[in-house]
Amino acid sequence: MPTVPSAADAVSHIKSGMNVFVHGSAATPLPLLEALAGRTDLEDVRLYHLHTEGTSAHVAAACAGRLTSVSFFAGSAARPAIQEGRAEFIPVFLSDIPALFTRKVIPLDAAIVQLSPADRHGAHTLGTSIDAARAAVDSAPLIIAEINARAPRTHGHTSVPASRIDFAFHTDRPLAAGHAPSIGPVEARIGELIAELVDDGATLQMGIGAIPDAVLARLANKHDLGVHTEMFSDGLIDLIQGGVITNSRKTVHPGRTVTSFVSGTQRLFDFVNDNNLVEFHGCDRTNDTSLIRKNPRVTAINSALEVDLSGQVCADSIGHRIYSGIGGQMDFIRGAALSHGGKPIIALPSTAKDNSISRITAELAPGAGVVTTRGHVQWVVTEYGAVNLHGRTLRQRGEALISIAHPDFRRELTGKLHNIRHFVFS
Repeated sequence: MPTVPSAADAVSHIKSGMNVFVHGSAATPLPLLEALAGRTDLEDVRLYHLHTEGTSAHVAAACAGRLTSVSFFAGSAARPAIQEGRAEFIPVFLSDIPALFTRKVIPLDAAIVQLSPADRHGAHTLGTSIDAARAAVDSAPLIIAEINARAPRTHGHTSVPASRIDFAFHTDRPLAAGHAPSIGPVEARIGELIAELVDDGATLQMGIGAIPDAVLARLANKHDLGVHTEMFSDGLIDLIQGGVITNSRKTVHPGRTVTSFVSGTQRLFDFVNDNNLVEFHGCDRTNDTSLIRKNPRVTAINSALEVDLSGQVCADSIGHRIYSGIGGQMDFIRGAALSHGGKPIIALPSTAKDNSISRITAELAPGAGVVTTRGHVQWVVTEYGAVNLHGRTLRQRGEALISIAHPDFRRELTGKLHNIRHFVFS
């Protein structure tokens, strides 16, 4: 494993026209990515990644024509570039991304990653983000690594032998950390309603943000919960340390908290470091519906930007403007529905923009992407209540969703419900 003195030396091996995977979230290899953005001699290098943290250098206007960001899940840094046409977006289930690399639908030429230091056997790990990085490292012929002295050593399918690394650059820097989201009264109420739906022995999947954190903060009275999720943040730590999460009733990886990546504060990075009770796996495994369904009472908590009166869920765009991505929502919504006693849940505040816009809508905005179809949706929760749409007619769905819309919009929505042809009473 050749070691080079600088990030610029490491990325000097990237050539024009290459397809390059970039490690994401807290594991974003910042020095390597910024050094790559500084190269003015490159043309038509395509950077494939999930959301990245800590830098926007690779999506800056100055990189146009040299580097093209291609997001599977758009973070805040990539959104403006996608909107302006300088970057691209691929709509895809999180579970399907690794196969794009292993089956060479997207043939990778290189991967730039952040790794933990080697153990006594000479093996590094992928640290905080395994997701599609596992498949990328296994598929790309050229591996360029930032080996960060502060990157956690993680357990599961995370190991990368030194022999697999072509060029390494050593750093000692803090990981890109997130901040605890602010939980207001709306999020708190949604958290209370969802917590009431969580049974003892349930297997949890949740994302990041105020609503998942509000739910987790209200689960201290539950027993023997399990976790099989694509990601988690700091909110899980107290429940694990307090004995609420034991993973004892899970069928898949019993006794272990299973995830694909983590995003949070230094406390979280310290928690997963060398913690063999937390297993990291590629997102083709964590998000495999055939595995998810084997666990009992899978309670999947996912967010939405808007839900129409038939139950269609938009979670990746605001109209035509890409906001995030499909991610793992459909993987877990379907997996939870097939789990014995499972509860797939879509959670969202009833309004946006200071109560001026209803997020329960008669129809989705033009261009809005349907991430969860009306055939898959079941529980929908706002601060005004929780309703289960499963087995309900279109009219019944509309009435149920109006009942949890903000009161200021219910009359308008009711009028629109009666004017939609397939909802009309005979």
